[in-house]
Amino acid sequence: MPDISFPLILIGPTGAGKTTVGRLLATKLNLPFLDLDEEIETRCGADIPWIFDVEGESGFREREARVFAELVGQGAVVVSTGAGVVLRPENQDLLQAHQQHVIWLQADLKTQFDRLKNDKNRPLLQVADPKAKLKAMASEREPLYRAYSSIQVQTRRTNPSIVVRQIIEQIEGQSDERA
Repeated sequence: MPDISFPLILIGPTGAGKTTVGRLLATKLNLPFLDLDEEIETRCGADIPWIFDVEGESGFREREARVFAELVGQGAVVVSTGAGVVLRPENQDLLQAHQQHVIWLQADLKTQFDRLKNDKNRPLLQVADPKAKLKAMASEREPLYRAYSSIQVQTRRTNPSIVVRQIIEQIEGQSDERA
């Protein structure tokens, strides 16, 4: 097992499995797990859809940036982010500073849609054509996920334990390259 002294940051599209994989990865590496959206909800005392309704997406993104900076500053933790964290310049700066430890969980549109079709807690997907919205978000965000990550893992129909093993192998590979 690699000795981790830095934050591991999971990014990727909605429905890629960041929370599920993040919890497992943290357990496997014996690190604290922090879910950015859960932290925002806890601190705000309201769920994400409510925050979007009251403050709009820009209000939510401001909260997200503040909490993200705090979580990343905690050192050896696993942080699961929301899919849109890559959109704000201040978050991009943090991701770039920690790029070697940023993990992009990839999921194709079909996988995302299958996982999210009944999920009512995703404000950006409460539209007439959620598939088209997922596609539009992917075209905007994938170049950013690519730019700010050094580890990429496909989560399609893969068991989360296998995804965690693949992540750990890539982290160990990075350590071997530096040694």
